[in-house]
Amino acid sequence: MSQRVVILAIPETTASVLYGMYDLFLSAGRDWQLAVDGTPGPQLITPIIAAAHPGAMRVANGVQVIPHCALDAVSDAGLVCVPEANVPPGLPLAGRYDAEVAWLRRRYDEGATIATACSGALLLAEGGLLRGEQATTHWAYADTLRTRYSDIRVHTQRAMVIAGEGQRLVMAGGGTSWLDLTLYLIARLAGTEVAMQTARVNLVEWHTIGQQPFACLARKSQVADAVIARCQGWIAAHYDEPTPVASMVRLSGLAERSFKRRFQLATGMSPLEYVHTLRLEEAKQMLEAGTETIEAIANAVGYGDAAFFTRLFRRRVALTPAQYRRRFGAMRRSLGAA
Repeated sequence: MSQRVVILAIPETTASVLYGMYDLFLSAGRDWQLAVDGTPGPQLITPIIAAAHPGAMRVANGVQVIPHCALDAVSDAGLVCVPEANVPPGLPLAGRYDAEVAWLRRRYDEGATIATACSGALLLAEGGLLRGEQATTHWAYADTLRTRYSDIRVHTQRAMVIAGEGQRLVMAGGGTSWLDLTLYLIARLAGTEVAMQTARVNLVEWHTIGQQPFACLARKSQVADAVIARCQGWIAAHYDEPTPVASMVRLSGLAERSFKRRFQLATGMSPLEYVHTLRLEEAKQMLEAGTETIEAIANAVGYGDAAFFTRLFRRRVALTPAQYRRRFGAMRRSLGAA
């Protein structure tokens, strides 16, 4: 018997994620047998798309989506998927998704499993479902999730987090990790072998390394504190200097303790952490685009000790410099050739 999955459509989602999840659920059980012997197998999962209001809507990338039904018409929702909320990080959500959040809350209280991709975890947080829980979201939204909902333990480095009573809250990180999420849910609904067959027939590779190698470590520059903003502008061009924090202190004209306190307040990082962030972002670019040795790159960005640079890079990026080069250098070369 086919199991039903409800996929929540909101105007701020993208059609690729919404229909990508829809198609992968439909593929489960059906397409492997079709590929092997030409006969479609049984459809094990039936996805439906539901929205707060009936009728067509245009989603974030301009594609028209016609939901199968309104949320109030859903009578059975054992598994609900929230594709994403493609809004600017930090945008206040109060009042924006009241109907959807209230519906998710009711479904969860009735025993449903709620699964989110990318920034969809924000809707769970708005509904209070993540209080005291572990969570993940797209790396660009992690700071918003931490600061707006301080009782949530956010794991940015993890591509998937399973939490809540009965493990009924399932969150995938960002980008194409919705593929991992959908395969995991297929395994829960139809079994591991069906999920593996679905992955094989659709050429889906599991994101074993998580989000961190893909994340931009540097955060958006602040502008409120003019003294700190001037120091940020200076360090962007001088991060490779041997004593960059001391130089920023002198540039600021502040006492060292006052400078460090104001820098942390303005940027969310200590001055040294900020320097490391800039250096590692530059190192990532050099690893992708060039052929310099790891030692040469370490020296170029300000680290005289290549071993220290490698340890720091691995801790912050979740790959060694050599692993990062193999993965992303090959990608950049392929894209450049194309």
